[in-house]
Amino acid sequence: MEKSESTKIEIAETSKERKGKAPLLGAVPPVAAEHVRGRYKRGISIFDLILRISAMSLALAATVIMGTAEQTLPFFTQFFQFQASYDDLPTFAFFVVAMAIVSGYLVLSIPFSIVCIARPLAVGPRLLLIILDTMIVTLTTAAAGSSAAIVYLAHNGNSDANWLAICQQFTDFCQTTSEAVVAAFIAVALLVFMIVLSAFALRKH
Repeated sequence: MEKSESTKIEIAETSKERKGKAPLLGAVPPVAAEHVRGRYKRGISIFDLILRISAMSLALAATVIMGTAEQTLPFFTQFFQFQASYDDLPTFAFFVVAMAIVSGYLVLSIPFSIVCIARPLAVGPRLLLIILDTMIVTLTTAAAGSSAAIVYLAHNGNSDANWLAICQQFTDFCQTTSEAVVAAFIAVALLVFMIVLSAFALRKH
């Protein structure tokens, strides 16, 4: 009787030890899991930096292109000329100011993006970037959308309001402003993608 009872106790203890050790065989060490998560977030941060530099280049290009949009129609005398310039329209002037602000912000945000690469698990810099990026994408969308409406009217006019399509005469001016608006919309797309990437990077797993 004593032998059988001791045998049962040993079997029970052995089964308990196996139950306690079994989960450890399939578990991932915390250090390894943190290392994998850090590499994943560092990759996102590198991609974010590339997108940020690209968006900055596009915003700066849109600012310069719109800021140099000007055309004078040639006539027989220098006292009678028709001229179109971006500052003749408040919407285009707002576009230049807004895109200049966006360009400056993206330049200043690059060091924070580099910090996210050096410290991929840091939450503070990434959270600050996602908040500011959301504000900037709103400004960029407002500038691009309002200017796109003016470009559309310049190309097609509006017969109900008796607005003429000036692009039939000011072809170079309309082409330049259209290029600036297209560059701004591409910058908007990159900014939205950056926000989505930052949201993924802020996830804990």
